[in-house]
Amino acid sequence: MTISRFIISAVLISAAASCAGPYGRTPSGSSGASVTPAAIPAANPGDEAGLQRFIQSFRSRALSSGVSAGTYDRAMRIARYNPDVIRLDRKQAEFSRPVWLYLDSAVSDSRISTGRQKSGQLSGTLSAIEARYGVPREIVLAVWGMESNFGGNRGKMQIIPSLATLAYDGRRGEMFQNQLIAALKILQAGDIDPEHMLGSWAGAMGHTQFMPTSYLEYAVDFTGDGRRDIWSEDPTDALASTAAYLARNGWQRGQAWGAEVRLPSGFNYSLIGKGTRRSSGDWASQGVRKLGGGSLPSGNGSIIMPAGAKGPAFLILDNFRSILRYNNSDNYALGVAFLGERIAGRSGIQGSWPRDDRRMSSSEREEIQRRLRAKGFYDGEIDGLFGSGTMEAVAAFQRSIGATPDGYPTSIVLDQLRR
Repeated sequence: MTISRFIISAVLISAAASCAGPYGRTPSGSSGASVTPAAIPAANPGDEAGLQRFIQSFRSRALSSGVSAGTYDRAMRIARYNPDVIRLDRKQAEFSRPVWLYLDSAVSDSRISTGRQKSGQLSGTLSAIEARYGVPREIVLAVWGMESNFGGNRGKMQIIPSLATLAYDGRRGEMFQNQLIAALKILQAGDIDPEHMLGSWAGAMGHTQFMPTSYLEYAVDFTGDGRRDIWSEDPTDALASTAAYLARNGWQRGQAWGAEVRLPSGFNYSLIGKGTRRSSGDWASQGVRKLGGGSLPSGNGSIIMPAGAKGPAFLILDNFRSILRYNNSDNYALGVAFLGERIAGRSGIQGSWPRDDRRMSSSEREEIQRRLRAKGFYDGEIDGLFGSGTMEAVAAFQRSIGATPDGYPTSIVLDQLRR
């Protein structure tokens, strides 16, 4: 998972950055040095005191998890309560962008142009990464573009203060406590020091925004310098780590992620959704065709329609699901897929989006989920975020009233639920 990339006020660099400390060796200090953190805003004295008490009490858990006393004490010297982190953790946008606006931004002309430039500049590195992990360069570049705009937005916040604040006072304390322990283990391995471990307010780090737990499991030292460096200007380790992540999460060498498709007249919309998987041959026998001609890509896959029956349809295969392991959002995975297509010089999305649909407020989106739950179709979180669980529930409700079960939550669906 990658959590949102925000650049906000960050932390003062400690003078102790040059100390070898408990990490076994001294990091180069150049990693992340081109990004200068700003100061943390002043906190309420009670919040700061509470955080310091938490740091004292959390020490035993960290040590029992394999973090050395020296690592813990050295890292926590820079830990301070950051009110901006809590504000961002609790913030909810009033409106959520529809998929077409999301993709307009994700697959913008500037990103396509930059991706092609990077493909040429890093051709040798990308070829070596592709040869080792089997993930095409355009997919690795697309993840890089989506996550940090090709390194331009890696995050300026020091990770230790952010994660300590969230572990103490966040909505998901246990999750962030695990991330904090993972971050401490990264420091202990000597890949970075606390002052230069930078990222987003929620702990996502480097060029391709790895959370600490994902870093520990998947990050690689592709340059062979003894450090898994995802923070510095050189993106090599970060790009290789991304390819390693996708490969270990199901990416099939030589296979496509999927394709945009055209559905036949009278298609059974109850088959829409990731819950139905059939072979490409089976889909073809039902009249599903690849837009632009040619055969459907081989493999077992599902058909999704992120904007319902009025929008484009896509056949998604196992490699698309591998991208979902990086960020479990169909919109995100489509962004990676089609940014990659455009970087490689292929066509973008051909179908038309229902751009005249009315946008719903977050309260209306939550109301859809509450009413679906009340009618027995939904048992997920009431958060106004329309993932696969909500869309499957909408499709089940639509089937129950004889409507086209495309699973797309709209103001029309809300009106139907209110009846």
